[in-house]
Amino acid sequence: MGIARLFFCCFILNLYIYTVNSLNEIPGEENCETLPSDIHLIKEEYDELGRLQRTCNGEVAVNKCEGTCNSQVQPSVITPTGFLKECYCCRESYLRERIITLTHCYDPDGIRLIGEGKQTMDIKLKEPAECKCYKCGDFSR
Repeated sequence: MGIARLFFCCFILNLYIYTVNSLNEIPGEENCETLPSDIHLIKEEYDELGRLQRTCNGEVAVNKCEGTCNSQVQPSVITPTGFLKECYCCRESYLRERIITLTHCYDPDGIRLIGEGKQTMDIKLKEPAECKCYKCGDFSR
C-alpha cells in the first residue's frame, strides 16, 4: 500500500506541475505570417508523343506561410494516453491564383528560344494570400 500511495501522489504532483506549466503560456501569442519569398521555377513542355519541346525557367516572387502557433498538451482522464493534445499549425487560409510568365525558354538542345512565340511560357500558380493558425489535420476549412 505504501508504494502504490507514493506512486499516486507522484502522479498527481506531476499532473499538477504539468498543468501549472501549461497555464504559464500566454494565450494568443501567435506569429503566423504571410511572407514574400523567391523561388526558381522550371517548367517543361512535351509534345503528344512525350518528346521534350522546351524548358522554361525564371525567378518568381511568391508568398509563403511561416511562423508559430500555440499548441498545448494537458492532462485528461478521458483520453487513453492520459493527455489531451491540441496542435495548431501556420498555413494558408486563402490561396490566390496568379499567371506567371517564364521568360527564359530553351529547346531540348539547350539553345535559347527567341522566335516562334515559344520564347515565353505562361503558367498558373496558387500562392497563399493570407495565413492563419489552424488545428493540425483539420482540412475542412
